[in-house]
Amino acid sequence: MIKMRTKLHNPVDYVLPLGKDNIYMNDFIGKYIIFKWEGKITCIACGRNTSRSFAQGYCYPCFLNAPETSECILRPQLCEAHEGIARDMRWAEKHCLQDHFVYLAISSGVKVGVTRSDQIPTRWMDQGAWQAIRFAKTPNRYIAGLIEVTLKAHVSDRTQWQRMLKNQLIEGVSLVNKKNEMLKLLPEELRCHANKNDDITEIIYPVNEYPEKVKSLSFDK
Repeated sequence: MIKMRTKLHNPVDYVLPLGKDNIYMNDFIGKYIIFKWEGKITCIACGRNTSRSFAQGYCYPCFLNAPETSECILRPQLCEAHEGIARDMRWAEKHCLQDHFVYLAISSGVKVGVTRSDQIPTRWMDQGAWQAIRFAKTPNRYIAGLIEVTLKAHVSDRTQWQRMLKNQLIEGVSLVNKKNEMLKLLPEELRCHANKNDDITEIIYPVNEYPEKVKSLSFDK
């Protein structure tokens, strides 16, 4: 099983790839769904059976060696692809040495994030943001990471998922004003990457009602 695909409509469309089928999950909102684990874990990279998965679906050898689990995936400022160093340079050329956006988004609060240009607005929908704005555009993942690190001293880089799922969202924040405020904090050598596009993407999710309590579920327990 891999994560659902999303499409920006009003509301967002969710599709779950399951084997050869693509299941439109919006049709199941308000209904009971049962997932049954049959005790088999398959690595999403190499396909081998594994007793435990790492980093959302990888066997341990792939977790250590696959480019998809490189340290810069979670910490972009550690990317070395621009210096010709990567687990797989072909992969890095397609994923790290491409235009990236640093963005500001609102979900449970204001957060900063980094994503490739071709992952907008998918990244925002995956994180449950209801508003997002492009903050900076960079030619690679490393520079985007440097900008994110600067902003993390002032806004979070994490989503409080429990608050987000209960629709306990921060209100009264202007992303344009927040963007202008954060731009002043950038060192001069990074300010040239500021994105002039102040368009705000608003996202509406397909929800009948929000829960009062939420908890995470795992097939491992």
